[in-house]
Amino acid sequence: MSGLAGEGGWFVESAPVEPAEGSASFGRLYRAFVAARAALGLALIAAQLIAAALGTSPAASTLALSASYAAAAVALWLLPQLRRGASARNLARISSPHWWSAIGIDLILFGVLHALDSSGVNYGVLFVMPVLMAAVLCPRLLALATAAMATLGLLGAAAWSVLAGADVGLKTTQAGLVGSGLFAVSLLAGELSARLAREEKAARGSLALARQQELLNRLVIDEMQEGVLVVDRRGRVRAMNPASRVLLGAASGELSWQLRGRADWQPLVQALEQAYAGGAGAAGTELDVALPLDGGASRSLRLRLRFTRQREGSEELCVLFVEDNRELLARTRQEKLAAMGRVSAGIAHEIRNPLAAIAQANALLAEDASGARAEQLTRMVASNVQRLKRLVDDVGELAPSVQPATLSLDVSALVQETCEDWALVNGVAPGTQGRFLLQIAAPGLRGLFDAEHLRRILVNLLDNAHRHADAVPGAIRVTLARQGEGLDLVVRSVGAPVTMEIERHLFEPFFSTRSRGSGLGLYICRELCERHGARIEYRRAADAAANEFCVRLRT
Repeated sequence: MSGLAGEGGWFVESAPVEPAEGSASFGRLYRAFVAARAALGLALIAAQLIAAALGTSPAASTLALSASYAAAAVALWLLPQLRRGASARNLARISSPHWWSAIGIDLILFGVLHALDSSGVNYGVLFVMPVLMAAVLCPRLLALATAAMATLGLLGAAAWSVLAGADVGLKTTQAGLVGSGLFAVSLLAGELSARLAREEKAARGSLALARQQELLNRLVIDEMQEGVLVVDRRGRVRAMNPASRVLLGAASGELSWQLRGRADWQPLVQALEQAYAGGAGAAGTELDVALPLDGGASRSLRLRLRFTRQREGSEELCVLFVEDNRELLARTRQEKLAAMGRVSAGIAHEIRNPLAAIAQANALLAEDASGARAEQLTRMVASNVQRLKRLVDDVGELAPSVQPATLSLDVSALVQETCEDWALVNGVAPGTQGRFLLQIAAPGLRGLFDAEHLRRILVNLLDNAHRHADAVPGAIRVTLARQGEGLDLVVRSVGAPVTMEIERHLFEPFFSTRSRGSGLGLYICRELCERHGARIEYRRAADAAANEFCVRLRT
């Protein structure tokens, strides 16, 4: 029931289960009323004793009833096991033992006490306690029923007094006025309780939304690649996300540190003091700082400073957004490469038509050429046309296009066919005694890829191996085998190891160790693998005698 009341109290009839927050709120109110009943019972005993001390001896029945009520109320207050199981749902039923132990017994004892007392004391005001308790803790209908039972008890006591010779008009008027007041108390208390419950529900909802928003903001900030640092005027670090910890070299226990506590953070302190001195105008600026590192090196950081809005009585905080200038430069280079790729794709598309015309014209000239010199020139033109055509095709592969379909392929058959065609075209002798060896673990191995793209990757890797492998038997070897939940396609070439300097740039575009190479072969392989959820990596073979390129396919 969300801890909150429906109409007339802390009970929601449609709620099947009480949440923890609602149960706790009801429990606090219930214990408060139980304590008030215990205090009222002790007050009745005290009133009887004071009356006896002043010379007005109370009736034995009145003293016995007061003592019984006080004992029951104090026992319910002091013994938690008697209150166990009390809930808004239990108090919503008049047949519940908890309703009778807390409200019903009050109605009976107060009614009998009011009827039997002959001293003229008006005990009718005591009915306010059960009526108020029912109005706050029970549904509105039951609360009004409680007020009605209290009123009937007052009228019954008035009738008993009339039979004993009292003035019928006086007793009836008193009972009617007190009963009307009890109904008013029930309605007003129920309305106030419902309103407070609605406000508490709204407050809990707002608090839950605020906590959810806080968790969401914290998650977003923690996942940001940009460092976020919150610092007050004294230079104390209030918050620091993981990215800023890495950029500043801060340990996990340094959140309570002062920025002035570390010598290598002094450039940050100076930037902060400059921002606070300049006010809000300086907070919108960006500046670069250099943090010293071990070995005499330094790390260049870009800082953006922003101030929180200062409210009356709140502390002004400065938020520092920290970025590594190397990452900024890397992103700039990536954006330039992307722009160059789009331009290159457009240029390559425009080159195709004149290139085809040149190839056709050269073929016609070759038919009419006579003499060794003319034939040499036409062959030179044809060779360079083919080179330009391959370059245009490579650039076209990198152009943004529709995502190709990833299908389940018979990788074993495709690799077998591609390797046989490649060996025939390049004149490489296959077999155990030849320079090329193909090993497929089993027929029918299936993987997720595009057939033409996988063929393109395999041909590129074979061409690369053919250029760099030694001229020994088995220098080039292709293996296909299942590895875990995927397939590993490995192209191995025996030869000198790739140096660290070259390995660092293997998959970068336009990087080539050959003067006539385009530098796009391995880059295209990586891009095609990423499009189909595969991975390609370079490694030195376990026997340290060969270089290997491994393509891991999904199955």
